Amino acid sequence: MSEENNISQEEELHGSTPVSGMYENWFLDYASYVILERAVPAVGDGFKPVQRRILHAMKEMDDGRFNKVANIIGSTMQYHPHGDASIGDAIVNLGQKDLLIETQGNWGDVRTGDSAAASRYIEARLSKFALDVVYNPQTTEWQLSYDGRKKEPVTFPVKFPLLLAQGVEGIAVGLSTKVLPHNFCEIIEGAINILKGKKVKLYPDFLTGGKVDVSDYNDGKRGGKVRVRAVIEELDSKTLVIKDIPYGTTTTSVIESIIKANDKGKIKIKKVIDNTAKDIEIQVQLAPNTSPDITIDALYAFTDCEVSISPNACIIKDDKPQFLGVSEILHHSVEQTVDLLKQELEIKKAELMEKILFSSLEKIFIENRIYRDIEECETWEAVLETIDKGLDPYKPDFYREITTDDIVRLTEIRIKRISKFDAFKADELMRKLEEELKETEHNLANLTEFAIAYYQKLLDKYGKGKERKTEIANFETIAATVVAANNAKLYVNREDGFIGYGIKKDEFVCDCSDIDDIIVFRRDGICQVTRIQDKVFVGKNIIHVGVFNKGDERMVYNMAYVDAKSGRSMVKRFQVLSVTRDREYDLTKGAKGSKVLYFTANPNGEAETCTVYLTASSKARKKVFDFDFSEIEIKGRGAGGNILTKYPVRKIQLKSAGVSTLGGVDIWYDEIVGRLNRDERGTYLGNFNAEDQVIVFYKEGSYELTSFELTNRYEQNQILSLTKFEASKPINAIHYDGENKTYYVKRFMVETTTANKRFGFISEAKGSKLIYASNSDHTTVEVVYKDGRKKETKEMDLAEVIDVKGWKAIGNKCPVQNVQEASMVKSDSDESDPEPKESSDVSDKKIDITSLKESIKHEVEEEDNQMDLFGRGKKKEED
Repeated sequence: MSEENNISQEEELHGSTPVSGMYENWFLDYASYVILERAVPAVGDGFKPVQRRILHAMKEMDDGRFNKVANIIGSTMQYHPHGDASIGDAIVNLGQKDLLIETQGNWGDVRTGDSAAASRYIEARLSKFALDVVYNPQTTEWQLSYDGRKKEPVTFPVKFPLLLAQGVEGIAVGLSTKVLPHNFCEIIEGAINILKGKKVKLYPDFLTGGKVDVSDYNDGKRGGKVRVRAVIEELDSKTLVIKDIPYGTTTTSVIESIIKANDKGKIKIKKVIDNTAKDIEIQVQLAPNTSPDITIDALYAFTDCEVSISPNACIIKDDKPQFLGVSEILHHSVEQTVDLLKQELEIKKAELMEKILFSSLEKIFIENRIYRDIEECETWEAVLETIDKGLDPYKPDFYREITTDDIVRLTEIRIKRISKFDAFKADELMRKLEEELKETEHNLANLTEFAIAYYQKLLDKYGKGKERKTEIANFETIAATVVAANNAKLYVNREDGFIGYGIKKDEFVCDCSDIDDIIVFRRDGICQVTRIQDKVFVGKNIIHVGVFNKGDERMVYNMAYVDAKSGRSMVKRFQVLSVTRDREYDLTKGAKGSKVLYFTANPNGEAETCTVYLTASSKARKKVFDFDFSEIEIKGRGAGGNILTKYPVRKIQLKSAGVSTLGGVDIWYDEIVGRLNRDERGTYLGNFNAEDQVIVFYKEGSYELTSFELTNRYEQNQILSLTKFEASKPINAIHYDGENKTYYVKRFMVETTTANKRFGFISEAKGSKLIYASNSDHTTVEVVYKDGRKKETKEMDLAEVIDVKGWKAIGNKCPVQNVQEASMVKSDSDESDPEPKESSDVSDKKIDITSLKESIKHEVEEEDNQMDLFGRGKKKEED
């Protein structure tokens, strides 16, 4: 203790501080300074200090003309002691947001990433919007600048949520902030709704356009995220066009990411051309035999055509950082705006009352000729006393006492003004001032309505051209393994047990991508899934290897194996839907020495017939017999299987290929994301077999036949209807001919077979459009049409209007005109909404375990005497 006391006494004597304490204090001071004075905006006006000082300097310089940015930087440095570079970057950032600053010259382009010209070449001035909402010296709180020579605002009295409109991003010490920009008009509408007591939801809007999924936005708080996508259109079967890019990217970064993905083999393209000028246009030319739909998904999955942004709304409130949602920030801004409007009205009221007071004094002073009474006064005090005495009869009418300053102002009235005084004009002026005062008092009494009118005025004055640029949409999740291009080749060395894309001297299996999982089956009955690599050991004696698609219910494996424990040969059909990567699964009963005799992988659940050859020394009467795999059920991979025979098997050979034992695939159409799915989302289209197609009717009057691949993309805003194609049924349509200005009904059979190509079947004249289309025998429709100004509804049978004719026929005139919409009417006997049929898949059947065990026991006891049961479907699964 004595040593410690000596040390502390020595420190006090020399005035020293431990280094650890110095670091702690200085670091906290520095962190606080960066957070409060550099990186994080204030909730009051939405500005960082550098932005606030720029706008203050621009206001001091403002004369309505443009100023060189270099001059603005110099003026700002009187308030911001951090160098010209940071100020110049901040000015460019504000100017590119096109809200507070009007620009002249080359200010760069946020879309392409081009930087602005040097500050001496570009000019700026405050926008009218900035002058309207940012400045008011009377309600501004001031402070001294860093050197004490100038005054600068603590915060501006901003009457608009600039923080939400512009967005902000900053990194401080141990803290960061990211507030995304929101739509100008929606912000004002939200503020009005808050004043009306309604709930408000705001979503981001970006100058770069694109599409945004805000399902996880979380009000802009920490933990939320938005997914932003480029707008990609199909120019033709060989070319894609990117029209908008995601926020935070540039055309250069998007193109570089596409080239990088192509170099890695994730996508297959031939060329990328940047045609960006006034509008963004990036052409992506596809490699031969490449699907545009799959490539669009791959662009979203592997390039900057889709980015995920995590907002983090951190702002300075009450001199400390706080995390708020955008709705809370908007509420705070609205409350501040109402308070500022109240202050301005109170200031205006006081000014008006002062004007009325002095106008009244002036009128009394001149009309009652009080100025003549002061001619005989010899002292200044006598002059003031004389005037004051002359005003005595009128003092009770004034709202406050008359001060010496008021009397002095009267003495300053010039003789010229007195001689030309017009009582009528004075009364008219006072009447206008009183009306203005009355209006101001009314606004103060109805402050909420006044604030709503203020916001509405801003919307009417500045809202034009600030409509939403980013489309809000729901994005489907794209599985990278599904859309990745085949950029690798899978090889296998069956005997030594190696697979990979680097063993090119061995057996080629198939094309694949470098992110695929590979499923392997071995002779000892082991199944394993592993990630593809250059070369990986998976076990010797490989009998099958292929790309593993998780959850693929169509892939069925047929297998026969010998159980080492019982000596019986077993058969099974099974699926592998999900596994743990690199874990070994035993497909036999687990006895050591079991081995696979026969194995096939069937992508569509096919069940073949094979020939079983028993050994020559077996006691079986029939040593050769056929077995049909369709006679057994599809089970899980852990099932033991059915008994094929108890006798030794010499070999099993394929006799004939089988057909699928699975039913068709149930398909739904999700109108929100414009994709087909098997997850029961959206409208049920029907049960599809391999040869079935989808027919799409477009609003502009064409149809298209497509496959039912889940990777197909459909632009919902262009589609009138989408359904399963029935080739034997006619197309029933109501359309408008833009040339004849007439509505027609037509019915025809589809004669084309080409997939993924549009065929127009109505007039190509300007204004022509398709009102209704169906591919059905149901021809009764309910039509909504306009009769004068009224909307009427009528049912009609299209089959009675026209028979089925050729697709080129214009059709017969519709019995009613001005058709607004039409919908199919089904009879009571028809299903109002088709539902998927119950699956015929044998794996769905329920099995009585008790009866199963009894049949197995009976089977084992009598098998020796029943030689004709080999391989027949009467065998039951062994317990």
